[in-house]
Amino acid sequence: MTDALLGFIAVFVLAVLRIPLAFAMGMVGFVGLGLLRGWPPTMANAAQVVYDTGFAYTLSVVPLFILMGNFVARAGLAHELFRAAYAFIGHLRGGLAHATVIACAGFGAICGSSIATAATMAKVAYPPMKKLGYADYLSTGVIAAGGTLGIMIPPSTIMVIYGIVTETNIGKLFAAGVIPGVMCAGLMMLGVAWITWRDPNAGPAGQRSTWAERWQAVRGIWGVALLVIVVLGGIYGGVFTATEGAGIGASGAFFFALARRALTLRILYEVLVESARTTAMLFTILIAAMLFSSFVNFTTMPGDLKAWILEMGLSPVMVVGAMMVIYILLGTIMEELSMVLLTIPVFFPIVTGLGFDPVWFGVLIVLVVQIGLISPPVGMNLFVLNALLKDVPLSQIFRGVWLFVAMLGLAVVLVLEVQPLALWLPGFMK
Repeated sequence: MTDALLGFIAVFVLAVLRIPLAFAMGMVGFVGLGLLRGWPPTMANAAQVVYDTGFAYTLSVVPLFILMGNFVARAGLAHELFRAAYAFIGHLRGGLAHATVIACAGFGAICGSSIATAATMAKVAYPPMKKLGYADYLSTGVIAAGGTLGIMIPPSTIMVIYGIVTETNIGKLFAAGVIPGVMCAGLMMLGVAWITWRDPNAGPAGQRSTWAERWQAVRGIWGVALLVIVVLGGIYGGVFTATEGAGIGASGAFFFALARRALTLRILYEVLVESARTTAMLFTILIAAMLFSSFVNFTTMPGDLKAWILEMGLSPVMVVGAMMVIYILLGTIMEELSMVLLTIPVFFPIVTGLGFDPVWFGVLIVLVVQIGLISPPVGMNLFVLNALLKDVPLSQIFRGVWLFVAMLGLAVVLVLEVQPLALWLPGFMK
């Protein structure tokens, strides 16, 4: 166990020295395993990890969902989602903020990336909120928080990677994210209602739309509905695998963007390059995490830690709750995907050893990642908004997210205590 602890300390020291966490995990994992096992088997293991990751069929779902999200973003579907939501509830106090949450949820159902969702909605939702006189802290807070729905409501890149690393059924993970995702959206809208009740000037009501305008707006989102029904419905129904669904979704998004004349050769090139760059980043982190996982698993740390926890006599739910607190604290200082991949080798064997469903634990992981994405000082969504909305002080962005952090914390507690919230829908799958 001492060897593993020294490894974790080394990773954090390298991270403090501003070495990217992927390289820190990879170097520590490789060197640590080499010192324990010897260099020839360690080099063979590293080569095998790189080969298996690069040629894994199941991992092809990652670039395909990323490509699907980029095509959808270029096609302008986010505008239609926001317009449709606003048409129905824009006349309410805080209506634009409520519409932003709904649009984020809809866009998350075809994107799978929190950062992409937040960046897209910043361009779509912030200008009308600014024009109507919304307070900056509410506008940016709801966009940053709503963006996190992109990784809870399937398809989700985080869920895919968690499923691959832990060998958990990805289709069941997607199904498990539906109810918690809707619940998170509802809690965020409750947060908006609280803010506008306390400060009515923070989110004034907009103009009421006629029913004719509402139905016209609804007709504009048929592309989103079709993609969601085909891709997720096919996966849940067992018609095709998650990888096949991702391929169908990427193809459908491409043809939809083409039909809307949103693609030129230059834009197509930019989409492909952006998707390749994001995929390369994720695969680098994943390979590094696999190397570090090999080192941790070779030590006695997972077994020793499990035995120690059992000796303490804590209830299983308390153990998982303590893990969630650790994740939330780590999320304030670490990049979220690296944080998850760094800790999974230690936490996952304990959770499964305590008899918990890995699908349920995957949903909890995504929830704490959502919190990390909007937790100051290093929440990625916050800095995305700071880069895109240069006239909004970072202090206002920080101010606006705290209530939504609390709401997501409440979601963690609810899923922790009421497991059917995550496990009811997967129970219908074979």
